[in-house]
Amino acid sequence: MGLQRRKWLFVVLMITLMIPVLGVVAQDSEVNVAWPDLGGKEITIAVENAYPPYNAIVDGKGQGWDYDTFIAICKLINCVPKFEEVAWDGMLLGIANGSYDVAADGITYTAERDKTVDFSQLYQAYDETLLIRDNDTRFTTSEELKKLPNYLVATQIGTTNEITAKSLFGEANVKSFDTFGAAIQALKNDDVDAVVVDRPAAEGYIEAQGGLKTLPESLAGIEGLAFAFPPGSKLVYPVNAAMSAMQASGAWDEIYAKWFKPAAK
Repeated sequence: MGLQRRKWLFVVLMITLMIPVLGVVAQDSEVNVAWPDLGGKEITIAVENAYPPYNAIVDGKGQGWDYDTFIAICKLINCVPKFEEVAWDGMLLGIANGSYDVAADGITYTAERDKTVDFSQLYQAYDETLLIRDNDTRFTTSEELKKLPNYLVATQIGTTNEITAKSLFGEANVKSFDTFGAAIQALKNDDVDAVVVDRPAAEGYIEAQGGLKTLPESLAGIEGLAFAFPPGSKLVYPVNAAMSAMQASGAWDEIYAKWFKPAAK
């Protein structure tokens, strides 16, 4: 899928998702409800610190889209962001148990996950892709990959990418790692033939590490990302309000453009 096509889908999704939230804000103004103010409250934000461009540790410091976005959100609703590094395999359980106030980390919204955690409005449309070595010319589609003898696909355990990988390639051909960083390293070491990953994250790894490329094929259609909260969290509305305000002011686009750059051709 081309960059312009993905940007178009992202814009359509943002417009569609902003309508209900902006409607709520408009209704609130009619009854003179104040803008949400958390009074300088500290909120804990779970991040993996291993999922660029959303979050990563660079020179000993956390950075990425999640960091910039929540710093901006907290400026609007008067809170103090405290980022906590959490392994992916326990992140959603920790959120469900109330161990953290919110989880970032490029989390895909699913109806199944919605049973145990609350979600913000969706903030990004994306597709899943195959990330491969940039000098690999053996295949250009998933079907061509399946024709290779003893092929192996890597992904991260407990993700929607793992579900997609096992559905497309079968469990015997999928190797799941604790982190995407480990999966990427296995790819660069020629231990696996490809990695199933969200396209924005794939482009982040391409920019950060080089020697990699994505295939144009979309593996599972368009999906959406959202922030996750403990069930019944009172933080959902303030965060949604801040997200909509940032989208309306253009601040959202500025942060997006900083971290989600097109991969080099």
